[in-house]
Amino acid sequence: MDTVRWMITTAPEIFLLLAIAIGTILGRIKVRGFSIGTTACILIVAVLIGQLGSFAFPPILRAILFSLFVFTIGYRSGPEFFASLSVRTLAQVVLALVIGASGLVLVLIFAQLFKLDTGTAAGLTAGALTQSSVIGTASGALAQLGLPADVLKQQEANIAAGYAVTYVLGYILTLLFVPFVAPRLMGVDLRAEAKKLEAELAGGVPAKTDNLSYRKFQARAYRVSAAAGRTVEAVEVEIGQRTVVERIVRRGTDVAPDRDAVLEDGDDIVLTGPTAAIVAAEPVIGVEVDADELLRSLPGNVTEIIVENRKLHGRSIRDVAEIVGTDARGVFLRALTRMGREVPLGPETRVYMGDVMTLVGSTGNIARATPRIGYALNAGDRTDIAFLAAGIAAGLLAGLASFKVGTVALTLGGGGGALIAGLVCGWLRSRNPNLGALPPAAQQTLSDLGLGGFIAAIGLGNGLAAWSAVQAHGLLLVGMGIVVTLVPLVVGTLVAYYLLRMNPVVTCGALAGAMTVDAAVTGACDVAESKTPVLGVAVPYAVGNVVLTVLGPIVVAATYSG
Repeated sequence: MDTVRWMITTAPEIFLLLAIAIGTILGRIKVRGFSIGTTACILIVAVLIGQLGSFAFPPILRAILFSLFVFTIGYRSGPEFFASLSVRTLAQVVLALVIGASGLVLVLIFAQLFKLDTGTAAGLTAGALTQSSVIGTASGALAQLGLPADVLKQQEANIAAGYAVTYVLGYILTLLFVPFVAPRLMGVDLRAEAKKLEAELAGGVPAKTDNLSYRKFQARAYRVSAAAGRTVEAVEVEIGQRTVVERIVRRGTDVAPDRDAVLEDGDDIVLTGPTAAIVAAEPVIGVEVDADELLRSLPGNVTEIIVENRKLHGRSIRDVAEIVGTDARGVFLRALTRMGREVPLGPETRVYMGDVMTLVGSTGNIARATPRIGYALNAGDRTDIAFLAAGIAAGLLAGLASFKVGTVALTLGGGGGALIAGLVCGWLRSRNPNLGALPPAAQQTLSDLGLGGFIAAIGLGNGLAAWSAVQAHGLLLVGMGIVVTLVPLVVGTLVAYYLLRMNPVVTCGALAGAMTVDAAVTGACDVAESKTPVLGVAVPYAVGNVVLTVLGPIVVAATYSG
């Protein structure tokens, strides 16, 4: 034990990294498809390791780690958050606000009834509402109250204890509520409602799997005979399915394939589009020819495009095609993903800021359409460290501002400031793709490392006190946590379905998004036997991340009595 104590004193960072490593491994373990989650496992492992001795980490380390995490959350959510401030997504925004507000009210009621200290109330908020970032914003707000070191340490321990006891339960309850309880409250069969929604997305035609899937894109060469004397536009319209004449070669010379160009007998043309349409084009144009050189000079492409055009937010794919107009000629949508999950495709499927469109077509056509949609994901992009550091610094500076609410100074703190800075920086990036690159892989790394390191530091530094707090308030916290998790979900379901008139399938996805529990979306998709619940996730997730995170300083201001 002497050796262990010496290591704790000399190199506590070793144990911090071990807590992250062990917690991450445990968080990946699934039992019958369920896992506790990385964050909770890291905290539990850190608290247990914390029983070995007294760990001390400089406040600046925790501040930097948490700032990296919360800035990344803001950066990722920024485009969706600002775009959500529109009439088309107002119902989903209201749902996220209702869940956050009802959770806050319940926490404050319990704090008053059971005389909860500020740290315990903040931990209850973070765990029961499954939003880990509340730990950081509440800790930051407490640090600015000028508390004695031992008092601040105990309050941070109480936050960790409240979170550790209530998070796992809140997570499980949300996983069960969204796919099983919410449909019962709405009085619907989720599977049947999903089929109806799929039919609506397909334009009123009962949806079949192959109707919603991508048909292979092809390019073939034909020699004009039947189409001689007709315009390119007339040929494309007759073949249909958005086929495009990509190239015209006349007596060895290229002719611009404008839509009003008139085809002549003997022209060689390249036609691109869905396979089913291309193979049936011969009677309209003429015989297919073996022209490898002709086809080889037409490079094809598959590109992932992030939707960043605000005009497309909340619009159907049918509307998107009309807005992009002729720039969409020769470009086909193969897939649409939202928060890493594929969305069912149909003419009425709605597109939101931050969605990723997988487009297929010729390189030139995709290059023409991309600026009208957003910007292309480039695996070679490097993180703009200057932009990242400057943004976080600006957020931390903004977090120093405070104003009085009674006798308490209400402040966002460094975490809240970094969140706001992330939102703004993410929005600026969406307006100017050449500014502030932070690729998705880098976002995930910063988020995981920042939150994992911060949580591990909290658990290790307050392990002994947190364990004592768990023993003192464990059962009470469990009871309060159940209420604070379930009541907002019940209220949100009833408001969404009966007052806001949201589609029940979309409501399930929105509930998972507002509680920021990704796994609940998967559960809803499994029960619905459809991907349609994903349609409701994006906007509530972006709003929920912001609303729940700022609850930390609010709880501190409302419960701290001096």
